[in-house]
Amino acid sequence: MAGRHVTNSHAEGILLNLDDVPPCTRCVSEALLRARFSYSWKNASGEIVSGIRTAELCPSCDQGRPAADELLTLLTVDERLDPERIVEFGGLVAAWVESVRHHTVDLQLLDDERLRHGDL
Repeated sequence: MAGRHVTNSHAEGILLNLDDVPPCTRCVSEALLRARFSYSWKNASGEIVSGIRTAELCPSCDQGRPAADELLTLLTVDERLDPERIVEFGGLVAAWVESVRHHTVDLQLLDDERLRHGDL
């Protein structure tokens, strides 16, 4: 299923990698899938900036996040997706990506880490 293209309700493409997924970039554990999708943010001038973002679905990091839990369950229970569950899978992926798309950096935590490491 590597390189599968899923479309969400906003008609924006999501490129999925389910084969040979690299480790999670947050904890280096085994990730179940990697998604590449568009997103945007406002810069310091208030202008909208568009880009591409990559995120991994990780059983360690994403457990307990509502949008990820059902997708994690589906992927861990069904190691191979049955064709009749593809529509359900696509909906769960779209919901998870939408939740990830809105994650922002905790600037206080980032500053604390930079201070702790002598980078601030």
